Amino acid sequence: MPDTRTRLLEGTLHTLAEHGIAKVSARSVAAAAGVNQALVFYHFGSMDELLAAACRHGAEERVARYRERLAEVTSLSGLLALGREIHDTERAAGHVALIGQMLAGAQTHARLGPATAAGLDMWITEIERVLRRVLAATPFGEFADPEGLARAIAASFVGLELYEGADPEGATRALDALERLADLVSAVDALGPVAQRAVRAHLRRSVARPERSSPSAE
Repeated sequence: MPDTRTRLLEGTLHTLAEHGIAKVSARSVAAAAGVNQALVFYHFGSMDELLAAACRHGAEERVARYRERLAEVTSLSGLLALGREIHDTERAAGHVALIGQMLAGAQTHARLGPATAAGLDMWITEIERVLRRVLAATPFGEFADPEGLARAIAASFVGLELYEGADPEGATRALDALERLADLVSAVDALGPVAQRAVRAHLRRSVARPERSSPSAE
């Protein structure tokens, strides 16, 4: 059986996902964990500290579950395909709702904002590793910003998870569009060496091209 601290962390996550941030209290968390509510303050000191710790605990668990799968990804399209699988699995398990509640709670709970960001950073770190690996051998490797792109991908999936509640069909189309974009990148990667050199040369010219200066006012 998990120790009391872990039961409180998991009870907090359960309460957030099932009832929302407004219903999270020492009493509701203790009931979900099956312990006395005084133990909330014994182990964490305050509800804000408990919420922050639960956020980090949940992110660590979810990232650890997919770390090996992410390490096996060999292409951008493979990364997005795995991302879609993760999205579907996490939604079915109720973790999509949990992310929404954490983001909502970050607006009013001082400790939850940094903890939510730290949890997202765990995902971003794993995604960045994949991007550095899969883009290195492509014409885009020397021009891409893996860290910024990892944040963009993470933000896209978080946004889609929240958007899905209002427009499931639109969220599905957005995921489809991301996969098609990855297919285009893969198509360029499949070009022969001469064509790839041409792509790189074009990208270098685009990056090096000076910005047009705006006409001075006269």
